[in-house]
Amino acid sequence: MNSEADRLRDSSRATHRGVWFACTAIAVVLLTMIVLGHDGRRIVQLLALAAPALAWMLWPIRSSVLHRIRTVGIWLWVMAFAFDGVLRAYLLDTYQAAPDSSFVQAAAANTNSRETYEYIAMHWRAVLIWSGAIAVAALVVARSAGRGVRHADRWPRVVVVFVALALIVGSIAHLSKPWRRLHPVLFWTNWHDSVHRLRANWADQHKEREMAHERARSVAPVIEKEGPSTIVLVITDSINRDNMSLYGYQRATTPRMQAHKAQLADEMVVMRNAWSVDASTLPSLRNMFNFGQPQSEQPQHVLALARAAGYKVWWMSNHDDVAIEQQHAKLANVVDIVNRVPGRAGASLDGELLDCVQEALEDPAERKLIVVHLMGAHPHYSLRFPAGQNPFDDRVDDVEEGLEKSGRSAWVRKFRQEYDSAMLYHDFVVSETLQLTRRIGRPEGYRAWMYLSDHGQEVGHGSDHAGHSPSTASGYRIPAVIWRSSPEWAPSADIGERPFRADWAGWTLAELLHLRWNGSGSDRNALAADYRWVPPDLPVKVESFVR
Repeated sequence: MNSEADRLRDSSRATHRGVWFACTAIAVVLLTMIVLGHDGRRIVQLLALAAPALAWMLWPIRSSVLHRIRTVGIWLWVMAFAFDGVLRAYLLDTYQAAPDSSFVQAAAANTNSRETYEYIAMHWRAVLIWSGAIAVAALVVARSAGRGVRHADRWPRVVVVFVALALIVGSIAHLSKPWRRLHPVLFWTNWHDSVHRLRANWADQHKEREMAHERARSVAPVIEKEGPSTIVLVITDSINRDNMSLYGYQRATTPRMQAHKAQLADEMVVMRNAWSVDASTLPSLRNMFNFGQPQSEQPQHVLALARAAGYKVWWMSNHDDVAIEQQHAKLANVVDIVNRVPGRAGASLDGELLDCVQEALEDPAERKLIVVHLMGAHPHYSLRFPAGQNPFDDRVDDVEEGLEKSGRSAWVRKFRQEYDSAMLYHDFVVSETLQLTRRIGRPEGYRAWMYLSDHGQEVGHGSDHAGHSPSTASGYRIPAVIWRSSPEWAPSADIGERPFRADWAGWTLAELLHLRWNGSGSDRNALAADYRWVPPDLPVKVESFVR
């Protein structure tokens, strides 16, 4: 009797060991494939989304039919993560690009079946290697998925706890929209839809750009200044002027810009009271380039006007954004986008654009407009400066003490340190664009440089919050700086104290370009003698637009 019980107990233990071995094998496949295509906290998010598959393995199922369904279901579940990881890893290894980058989406939207075959024929070795990884994963999971628990034997408490945690964590992950959209099934379904929408929208966007060029030609723009001209427009993201020592901030975040100001004196104007009227990038850029009137019946685009007047236009960017590329960048003659990872995960540093700026400045074209679109201090702040270069980390200074006295949480204070470090690196990049503009080009030619941010950022200024902030004034407080090789403003004009609106920046840029056209005016040009300020209608209360 005891021998029979021992035999059953040994058999149960062997079954449990087999199930644990199978679960471990599947977990290793999942972890390996997820790590191939993701990094940082996304690994944890993907593991949480995959956890229910492991819990399902430990759930007793007696029915042979349901057991086969579970085996197939677990195999499909795990292989979805495997395909996701391998595809992402291939794109990162080959192109340093994410699948939802405009680079990859545009390539997919612009590829037919014949081109796909030709691509595979050219890159068959790499495709074969990554396909081998998929095949190995498929074999391991296939051999393991069928070994799920069949009988309701008594499991140790640790197993019950594991199953409960896996189900709870998996449920939370699937209920969270930011996490759920990373699930391979949802992500690639949405990716497929995005590619089809992009393909469908291209024709419309192309027509919109052609119409913009036609509208520009219809108003007969001309350049009123003779001789060579080079204008550089630097647009950055998420910069709050309150964090720039150029504007009086206590931390030395902009030493190079301050050195330029000390050297250039009246040639360089710092707009002390600059504001955006939008708290996010897309509407801000639409306003900026369409003279604050993007919804008008016949909107003009400053890039189209510049081209129609005779400028060669460059658009170089560290942003990967399909909408920006289609609505603005492709109006330029030359488009150069160095970042191929969209959104907050993009870790490409703005300094990567400096070589592009130099090449454009060295181009022999007589009249040039160079638009440089920087990532600036777009969250995540820690990705906006080189690793290990955070001089404000754990430093107890006046800023840190002030934040503590204001009741700011530890995580907001940490973000402020990272934000200010991003500002310091940003100062290097922006200053280099100004230095290159001043140094390169024909010495007898006219040169101008303009810098501003699309919107501000809240990092513990008015609330215990870090990030985009349409509900606080910090979301709209921006820097704006202008330099001309031959100033055309009187030092006594005190232009820097004028309030400045980013949605009117197109008028000021047109002044720097010396553009005139039928219907152009000057009362919204911050450099003009007849400039007339009108306060914007912001969704937050601003006590004064002038300090």
